[in-house]
Amino acid sequence: MAQSQVRQNFHKDCEDAINKQINLQLFTSYTFVYMAYHLERDNVALPGFSEIFKYASDAELEHAKRLMNQLNIRGGRIVLMAIEAPEKQEWGTVVEIMQDALELEKRAHEASDS
Repeated sequence: MAQSQVRQNFHKDCEDAINKQINLQLFTSYTFVYMAYHLERDNVALPGFSEIFKYASDAELEHAKRLMNQLNIRGGRIVLMAIEAPEKQEWGTVVEIMQDALELEKRAHEASDS
């Protein structure tokens, strides 16, 4: 692959960290959309909470897109990894799903701070 003509003062470690964050944001978006549709199931039936998670999924996807755009502007290369299935497939209560969502948000935030 040819080296970018606009790449200047952009360390490979920085590019790798941004790619890692992109993939984490995509995983978070994927998990939130799964949670949203879990909450719409006939035996759960919480459409208001579902809408919150759809919005959160869209926001995480937007964060990933902004980072991808930034990589392109700086002459970096986007490296997408396979998105793993959500770690959990079932939740017993809304409190449980909210706690898992909070942990996921914390993980994404901590990764962006490092």
